[in-house]
Amino acid sequence: MHLRSLGNSGIQASSVGLGAWALGGWMWGGNSESESIAAIHAALDAGMNLIDTAPIYGFGRSEKIVGKAIQGRRDQAVLATKCAMICDPTRGKKCFNSDAVGINEDGIIAVHVFCGKESIRNEIEGSLRRLSTDYIDLYQTHWQDSTTPIEETMATLEKLKEEGKIRAVGVSNASAEDIEQYRAVGTLDADQESYSMLDRNMEQDRLPYCAENNIAFLAYSPLARGLLTGKVGPERSFSETDQRYNNPRFSVENRRRVTNMLEKMRPITEQLGCTLSQLVIAWTIHQHGATHALVGARNPQQAEENAVAGDIRLTEEHLRMVAEMIDG
Repeated sequence: MHLRSLGNSGIQASSVGLGAWALGGWMWGGNSESESIAAIHAALDAGMNLIDTAPIYGFGRSEKIVGKAIQGRRDQAVLATKCAMICDPTRGKKCFNSDAVGINEDGIIAVHVFCGKESIRNEIEGSLRRLSTDYIDLYQTHWQDSTTPIEETMATLEKLKEEGKIRAVGVSNASAEDIEQYRAVGTLDADQESYSMLDRNMEQDRLPYCAENNIAFLAYSPLARGLLTGKVGPERSFSETDQRYNNPRFSVENRRRVTNMLEKMRPITEQLGCTLSQLVIAWTIHQHGATHALVGARNPQQAEENAVAGDIRLTEEHLRMVAEMIDG
């Protein structure tokens, strides 16, 4: 597995990381704890040391599972988690209502985005406890809070770094202006954003900016929530607890269109001896500025398959051919 730097932090993280959103169950349907732990162990065994989670993933369940999985193996893991999404209707800005299953306008859980000093300090202690560790490698603001000055947020994160509770600072779902403001008052090591073959708006400005300023770019949903695996065809059905249920992107018509695009890539996968998922992940981390791809896995087999993508080397010809297939 190829390792890449997380900005200027000195941390070396695997180019393919494990995204632990689905392991929390929330918005993804159920997943057994034992199977989730086995998936994390398989990822670590395959050299995938970067594990990305968040308190909101299962309202703490994902972090607890990750914490159990890394016991005795903490030195092998680069832990990334987040702050700012809190279940407190009195602070920050309203994000959505939820129940234990997923976002639901009638849900009794009111999720707000808040990056105030005391809130972040409360959140870091909760994450450290759930993850059963005394430090977080990469701590990221999950979403951005317009009610709190970025100067206050960054000063708090820098103080946590001085105290040894975190090693690097990152943002997620941030605007270009947000990033400039963070960098004006502290050291920003990573930017985590949605990016895939189907979501390429980051290519115009953000990816070049991150490359130029030595900011790691962590692509989340590089497989477009499974749509780019080649395993979610037109005939697939989703349960009502799955976020893809009734999502327009997962309409039968769109799944058919994406399936046709992926089928054109079969000759490349045959040449490289890889799966469609592995080709898509490899394509992602071959894009200029995209240093890491965070990929979900519900079981050991999926984790092992994803890890192989970190060793695939695509030539300029491969990249040109894939680009034509995406655009065509």
